[in-house]
Amino acid sequence: MVKKTILVICTLFLLNIVSPRLGAKALTFGELPAKQTSKQWSVQIGQAEKGKGLAESKNGEYHTYSLEVDNIGKDVISAEIHMYRNEPNSTTKFALFGCPPDHPCSKLDTDEQAITLAKQLNDGYPYRFSNFLLAEKATELEVEIVWTKKGSEGRPLKETFTFTAE
Repeated sequence: MVKKTILVICTLFLLNIVSPRLGAKALTFGELPAKQTSKQWSVQIGQAEKGKGLAESKNGEYHTYSLEVDNIGKDVISAEIHMYRNEPNSTTKFALFGCPPDHPCSKLDTDEQAITLAKQLNDGYPYRFSNFLLAEKATELEVEIVWTKKGSEGRPLKETFTFTAE
């Protein structure tokens, strides 16, 4: 009886020590801007722009941030940028922006958009997304860049920058 009581007390004690460390962490940036770079790209998460018509953070639901992607490598022929967040307890990633089927943006030629973005990046003008929402429950943000360059025989290249909860 005494051994069982000591075992229960020790188990409860260990659970109290371990369980706070097992809690879910939300993706928050302790210091902005948060930046990652590679030989080809610079990706920076910063403070969201504020102003009329722009989203504002909503406590308990989401935060707002900005994104800046800069081409610091060789010239590219085409480029696409996608952003995803994770969903707790799921392997599925959710896109942070897209185009609804009946919206005018769905009628635009995606190849033409990718070529235009590449020209902008090659000319030294970064891609800026001034205000996007990120759910508080997210613990990971992925910025995926898919591009083509001369000499790659038209085969796309892909690089993923992952920002995670600390």
